[in-house]
Amino acid sequence: MTDSKPTVLFVCVHNAGRSQMAAGYLEALSQGRVDVLSAGSEPKDQINPIAIEAMAEEGIDIAGNTPKVLTVEAVKESDVVITMGCGDACPIFPGKRYEDWALEDPAGKDIRTVRRVRDDIRGRVETLLAEILPAA
Repeated sequence: MTDSKPTVLFVCVHNAGRSQMAAGYLEALSQGRVDVLSAGSEPKDQINPIAIEAMAEEGIDIAGNTPKVLTVEAVKESDVVITMGCGDACPIFPGKRYEDWALEDPAGKDIRTVRRVRDDIRGRVETLLAEILPAA
């Protein structure tokens, strides 16, 4: 990581649940100190409505987000790339930090399951933030 603002890319298959929730948390918790991107290897046409509901319970609005396709450019401009079940779809570039978060896919799941996934994501995002941002 450099002294400039780090960029984190969250990638999952559909860019409609896990990666959107992670991006929402990182944007909220970093308070603008991190540039946040999200994308999917096979993006859906809309965000999972149960994920939107679960995040709204946390005071984070992801309803206006749109799933985006994963591009090589997004990976190149990121310092940290977090994958969530998208296999080998993400290109690898030297000098970047890569992590794979094994998270249940919230697609088609009930709100209780999505809340559990959301809470898991929040803990991981908090840990990531502590690792990539210098202590104030």
